[in-house]
Amino acid sequence: MSDPTASAPQRSPLSWLATLRVYLEPASLRMLALGFAAGLPLLLVLGTLSFRLREAGIDRSTIGQLSWVGLAYGFKWCWAPLVDRLPLPGLTNTLGRRRGWLLLSQAIIVAGLVGMALVDPRQTLEPVVWCALVVAFGSATQDIALDAYRIESADAQRQAALAATYQTGYRLAMIWAGAGVLWLAARAETASAVAGAISAYQNGAWQTAYLVMAASMSVGVLTVLLSPEPAPRVLPPARNAAEWLQATLVEPFADFIRRYRWQAALILALIAVYRISDVVMGIMANPFYVDMGYTKDEVAAVTKVFGVIMTLAGAFVGGALSMRLGVMRVLMLGAVLSAASNLLFAWLAGQGHDVTALVLVISADNLSSGIASAAFIAYLSSLTNVNYSATQYALFSSMMLLLPKTLAGFSGFYVDAHGYSQFFTATALLGVPVLVLVWLAGRAQRSSP
Repeated sequence: MSDPTASAPQRSPLSWLATLRVYLEPASLRMLALGFAAGLPLLLVLGTLSFRLREAGIDRSTIGQLSWVGLAYGFKWCWAPLVDRLPLPGLTNTLGRRRGWLLLSQAIIVAGLVGMALVDPRQTLEPVVWCALVVAFGSATQDIALDAYRIESADAQRQAALAATYQTGYRLAMIWAGAGVLWLAARAETASAVAGAISAYQNGAWQTAYLVMAASMSVGVLTVLLSPEPAPRVLPPARNAAEWLQATLVEPFADFIRRYRWQAALILALIAVYRISDVVMGIMANPFYVDMGYTKDEVAAVTKVFGVIMTLAGAFVGGALSMRLGVMRVLMLGAVLSAASNLLFAWLAGQGHDVTALVLVISADNLSSGIASAAFIAYLSSLTNVNYSATQYALFSSMMLLLPKTLAGFSGFYVDAHGYSQFFTATALLGVPVLVLVWLAGRAQRSSP
């Protein structure tokens, strides 16, 4: 595949010491905090929300369908051109184009999380859905601006390191929004609650947990306020509305097709299915824990300790190996590990209430996901033309989620019909086409001039 940076002089690989030092550079540390802000909302409208709803007695089929809220991430390319080019009154002049959009999107996320905290899903589910949609829209918008900010903050050789630190922050936030919420909700329950029982659902405990999550977005807000704006790219002025629409809405996609020609279809196919095993499986993971009798404290403790360790290890290993060995090799490794970890969940379904087995499975899942995600983010970044960074990256990351999120909406029906073990096995098999596409993409990349 042709490389948009091919005209730049070729650089020798960084030494191992230089590779490690990249992780301590200011741009990498900023990505750690901003990655935390990006990862926090996702589980709160998907996985963690499914745990909350299942505990509240909502059926699995409904929970599966509610995961379609996540399709907001799959359609963010529709408004990405506006985030890429449209100035915000007041904010753009004060903070700059990227930071202005980041701050606005973070305010939307906080408002949606507060709304989710204040509604009891047992009484009415519709306001929870609308607030979740607000959070998802704000989170998707934050992703658009943040991906552009990351790509514009360092050269191509350092994108793998930025992707790794971003992914580390992202995964830590997901642990806080997963294990942390469960731990907070368990601590906030009154003494009358019966641990692990669906009938013991207490909305006040979940309200406290979600309000803390809203406050946790301050990590991202402070980082945006204290960070520099990337050097603005000079954009040619549009002579009329038609020319502006052409440059804003059409040219980012046309540029991608021109650069990759027939290989664009292969690239988009790979992007569309790379994370399919993880995403489809993830919606039913928390209902699975509830139905298997694991308490909030058990899931929180295992994820908090082993999930953090393996997440850090996976993101670091994925980023370091991508810089040393090349992104395509690590993409293949991540695809194999992601599918294999789903088979471990199928095995766990036959073990009953076994905390030791839960430790093993969650550790393996976090390690594989960290490796795959770090390599995948670096790969997507390498495909992007910096002149259209927000729009093109939004297209890629939207493609990544559109098919998996659509399939995930039917996951509850599949579990009801076939059980958890067959469901997890089926999600592992979804990873087989991914291996073929990674191999084809790597072969095409090597054969390109």
